[in-house]
Amino acid sequence: MLIKWILVYNLVELNEYILGFEMSELIVEKHKVVSFTSSILNDKGEVVEQNDTPMEYVHGAGNSDISGDMKAVEGAKIGDTIDIELTPENGFGEFDPNKTFRDKIENVPSEFQTIGTEVSFQNEKGETLTMKVISVENGEVFLDGNHPFAGKTMTFRIKVLAIRNATEEEVGSGLVENHQLGDPNKPVVH
Repeated sequence: MLIKWILVYNLVELNEYILGFEMSELIVEKHKVVSFTSSILNDKGEVVEQNDTPMEYVHGAGNSDISGDMKAVEGAKIGDTIDIELTPENGFGEFDPNKTFRDKIENVPSEFQTIGTEVSFQNEKGETLTMKVISVENGEVFLDGNHPFAGKTMTFRIKVLAIRNATEEEVGSGLVENHQLGDPNKPVVH
């Protein structure tokens, strides 16, 4: 039993040294850098997208694209899993029927007659819309430019991996400067 306690104590010291935090600070709160992995679940609770590469953001800095949704993480600890509901309004948007196109198969070039093929269209303003072939049936090709989760309520599930104090520069910019988990190529949420 003594060996187990010594091992636990040494792991705490190692975490404090490597990650620069004290055990009393291990909750998500304003101006903490939070490292996490995530997944997206559909309305049946099935994982439809998984990201096992750790990402980081500065909690409460206000410069993150997802900062509003991340308020649900407030108070979480390392190892906690948090589910955030993403309605179409605060998630992937409403389904827009104007971003769909259906045509007879003979009017569509053969390279765009395979399900999953993507094609980009540009309007007279120079705006680009990428559409994906969703179906080829009944003599028609159907393309959709909506996000696959548009119009759906999804769950954004995150697992907190690490927490540390943000530097003054990180608080000011809202951007993570120092990749504490040792991978300078790790994605950072901006």
